[in-house]
Amino acid sequence: MNRRAKGLDSNLLLLAVVMLAAGIVALYSSSAILADKECGDPLFYVKRQVMFGAVGLAGMMFLSRVPYQRLREWVWPALAGTAVVLVAVLFGPKIGGARRWIKLGGFGLQPAEFAKLTVLLFLADYLDRKRSRIGSPVQGVAIPWAVVGTMLVLIGLEPDLGTPSLIFAVAVLTLFVGGARLDSLGYTLAAAVPVVVWQLWAYPYRRARVMSFLDPFADASGTGYQLSQSLLAVGSGGWLGKGLGHSDVKLLYLPAPHTDFIFPVLCEELGLLGGAGVLVLFVLFLQRGLAIARRAPDLYGTLLAAGLTFLITLQGFFNMAMSMGIIPTKGLPLPFFSYGGSSLLVTTAAVGILLSISRHAAEAPRR
Repeated sequence: MNRRAKGLDSNLLLLAVVMLAAGIVALYSSSAILADKECGDPLFYVKRQVMFGAVGLAGMMFLSRVPYQRLREWVWPALAGTAVVLVAVLFGPKIGGARRWIKLGGFGLQPAEFAKLTVLLFLADYLDRKRSRIGSPVQGVAIPWAVVGTMLVLIGLEPDLGTPSLIFAVAVLTLFVGGARLDSLGYTLAAAVPVVVWQLWAYPYRRARVMSFLDPFADASGTGYQLSQSLLAVGSGGWLGKGLGHSDVKLLYLPAPHTDFIFPVLCEELGLLGGAGVLVLFVLFLQRGLAIARRAPDLYGTLLAAGLTFLITLQGFFNMAMSMGIIPTKGLPLPFFSYGGSSLLVTTAAVGILLSISRHAAEAPRR
């Protein structure tokens, strides 16, 4: 890290800014009618998102100039702080049937979003330090999954299944990149299956989601309403869409058109080509992030860059797949596009760390 830092990855920076700007436009189109009805201001959600976006961009540029190795000093304090906040949120009031937010002034922060970042910081640091023992059942499996599993349990108690599923998938991919044994990962996946099945059937609304996923139009006015409206919006857009701002489903037909289901609104207004364009943006992000991971000067940088890239792109793919009925519906926002301050702050912070790693891309063989 003593070598002079190279210039940051301008392609990734430009891509992030483009996605953020496109997200603001999409948010205004999807939320104006709802915001006017609920808050008396069509720009209510846009103003708040722009504010979080400005803070996020400032934080992103700050993190891009901080040597990413310095983040290792904060791994355990960040993990401990995140765990404390995740416990504290369980004693807060329920909002929408779950305890996921901490109110600060007029804003709500979602600790589970920040847990995504702290888990990856831990995994990258741990796998780098224990690289020679990664094949050990204790060092390579028990210890990392004990830490990650604690976070997953705390988030699951909110209750929340979507975020733990995402973190679990990203953790598996990061462990794979870090050299974990394939049989260990296989056992981990096998052990996770009964847990997921139990979580799906332990809550009636999750069972209803599974059934509506299998046949959303069987009860299109009940449990399958959200998904059926989403599918109708995606299908009605055709090739070129109805035009920006001309979505019908956002006219209070589709719940949360500005958060988890912003993608169907985009598809209805911009058509198949517009939806494919959003997908291409995430594919380009995946390509740039993995390129940074390959060029990182050390294993820690590679693991951190790969994990952060997986986090953003996999969440994006999950959200789009959910909107099209490919996977069951989950409470996962579309990065850069969906309304949500916590999600936007974490996404921009992840980009900032990726830019920091790109600044130190090694020209010589890694240490």
